Amino acid sequence: MNDHKNIESEKLSGKLQAIATVVSDAATASEGDTVALLALLRQLEQLHREIRDGVFQDSLPVNRRQLYSLLKDIESEGGWPYIERMRLQAFLANLPQEAPEENSHEVLESDGPCS
Repeated sequence: MNDHKNIESEKLSGKLQAIATVVSDAATASEGDTVALLALLRQLEQLHREIRDGVFQDSLPVNRRQLYSLLKDIESEGGWPYIERMRLQAFLANLPQEAPEENSHEVLESDGPCS
């Protein structure tokens, strides 16, 4: 039975590596294309949500022994999976700085009359 678990674990590890390679290749191929990279991030987030809310929740422990085993695995293997979103400040920090006069003039022209 232990050999079966090891074989299944190796198969999963191989599949995960293949997924990582495909995602990495897609990111590299999209380098410099912000819209394509954003689409890739959105797809990864969607997959994460589907797995978490579907098959993962269906496989949660039904007794204390299984719960303990899961918590032990989470602790030893790096914690709970989380997809962090870029904070707006970090996003804005990457934008080129414009001269304040140009920026305020453009904003005033595009805003039009205030009601």
